[in-house]
Amino acid sequence: MCDGGDEVMAVAVLQLHCLYRGLLAVRRPALSCVLPGAAWRSLRVFSVRKAPELEDNPFYAKYEEKIRQLRSAKPQEFQARLEKTVALKKEPIGQSRQGDFIQLMEQQAEQLGSGASGPGGFTKNKTLASVLNVDLIKEKTAEEIGEIWRQHFRAKDTICAIIPAETFEQMCQRAASCPTFLYPLPRHEGYEFFVGQWSGHELHFTSLINIQTRADKAPSQLVLYHYPELQEDKGIVLMTAEMDATTLSPAQAQCLANQVQLFYGTQRQETFSLVETFNHQPADFKHMSVIAELEQTGVGMGAQAK
Repeated sequence: MCDGGDEVMAVAVLQLHCLYRGLLAVRRPALSCVLPGAAWRSLRVFSVRKAPELEDNPFYAKYEEKIRQLRSAKPQEFQARLEKTVALKKEPIGQSRQGDFIQLMEQQAEQLGSGASGPGGFTKNKTLASVLNVDLIKEKTAEEIGEIWRQHFRAKDTICAIIPAETFEQMCQRAASCPTFLYPLPRHEGYEFFVGQWSGHELHFTSLINIQTRADKAPSQLVLYHYPELQEDKGIVLMTAEMDATTLSPAQAQCLANQVQLFYGTQRQETFSLVETFNHQPADFKHMSVIAELEQTGVGMGAQAK
């Protein structure tokens, strides 16, 4: 959270019974949900039997090795999570459950606030001086600094942005009360959901399938770093990112970053109300409303290719 405080972080994580491990298959443009039809069967010999709830997921191949390791090392835990998937199938489509991952995400937030390095090997507690020579830009205008920032990252395999100070301040205030949101990333098969969790001026993204299959071992796959050092003097906040290049491309990281400003920096209350509902009234949250907002604005265009 941007203001820290002693409040307990309330984290709402959407679990959809048709997603299994984070996938929502959608036919365009009608946005009708396609439910995989495989039925779950009792798994006793994990090395022989299949898990259709996982393997029918088009994104299964990307996480197959991690799932295989869990299945081999902790078969009872693996089966327990499959059974939880079956229980989720009894719930209404498009509604969220908060309880299962609250403790996990709170523990991760505490680790992010105290550790010297973030999960997945990402840099922790980065400052603007660690990226740029601050002394050389003191006399520059905001426009000149912005151009230097873009040039610095243009040849790098990452993303960057220059955020107006007023917009960032609004994002911080909203992140303090609504620290978590579910972001749909367009894929060829439909949408893959990513959970975005604020920790100070950092925003950590982890795919929903990664959280569900790896629990407390789920690493960040994308971290957005915001540098407020120039917020007062220059009226801008600089942003850059680190990402797991094996699971996300720069275009897909850019799509997630654009969604942050769409949902947290919007002047349209109806858009931000989706974030409020997710955090404070999870039972009323509808994932299709988020997808509809994304497609209406065109933010996800160009992110499908990987």
